[in-house]
Amino acid sequence: MSLFSPAAHAQPFFLKAAAGERYCLFHPAVGSCRGGLVYVPPFGEEMNKSRRMAALQARALAAQGIAVLQIDLYGTGESSGDFADARWALWLADVALGCQWLSARLGRPVGLWGLRLGALLALDYARLQQVQGAPLPQRMLLWQPVHSGSAYLTQFLRLRMANDMLGGGDGQKSGTAALREQLRAGEALEVAGYELAPELADALDALDLAKMAPPPCPLHWLDVVAAEGRPLTPASARLVAAWQAQGAALHAQAVAGPAFWGTQEIATCPALLEASSALFSEPGGTAGHAAIDIGNGSSEASHAV
Repeated sequence: MSLFSPAAHAQPFFLKAAAGERYCLFHPAVGSCRGGLVYVPPFGEEMNKSRRMAALQARALAAQGIAVLQIDLYGTGESSGDFADARWALWLADVALGCQWLSARLGRPVGLWGLRLGALLALDYARLQQVQGAPLPQRMLLWQPVHSGSAYLTQFLRLRMANDMLGGGDGQKSGTAALREQLRAGEALEVAGYELAPELADALDALDLAKMAPPPCPLHWLDVVAAEGRPLTPASARLVAAWQAQGAALHAQAVAGPAFWGTQEIATCPALLEASSALFSEPGGTAGHAAIDIGNGSSEASHAV
């Protein structure tokens, strides 16, 4: 089945939220619907770099009978708000909103699919659902999850430090420690074209998968490595082992390909698409072998969320 067949066209719409609207793309299941996933995108420029991969995977899953909802979080993409006003709690509410819409649309529980910081957001949402005794995601597809919000924030702040140094500034005055001091003082920072609020930085600093219990639902963890045959990174392997020791129903796999969320040019990782599709194939069937077009494709796939 072609990934770009008319039956697999995404349906764009705006979903009303407590604060404005969220831009969404709905990929209806082709044929009989076997489930649904809400895609939780990554942070900042990684979201833009990953649009093509997200569109390709959403289409492949829809061709397998898995409906997908892609949602721009508050202050990102085409949704309401400015990034400067983005807060972790607002993003958690957006995940809930997406799950509620898709579950109501399909008449069944749905799962989450998160990439990078989006995977961490999805896991934090599942943690809160469990604490509150609320329905959990049916299953979770985790692409290259960020382990530590604090470490991720440090890497993000290094972009500002590098930019300041290239502009002839003093590296010591714009080091990550100094930038964190500004955030703690309540000062927003412009980093790589994104205005980071102190409240969002504080929330990121508090997130650590090593201190988080795994949610009691099936978890599919896929990491991208540089070469075929390489295992998960030691950090990922330790976390996966710790969660499995806690009884998590966790499948982990490493696939070879480019780190498409951070490459200079838009890139795709066919092995990741194939591995993800295989996880949702029907037992004994051929649904997992739906064609995945990784060529130029249509403008809709290239620019979809």
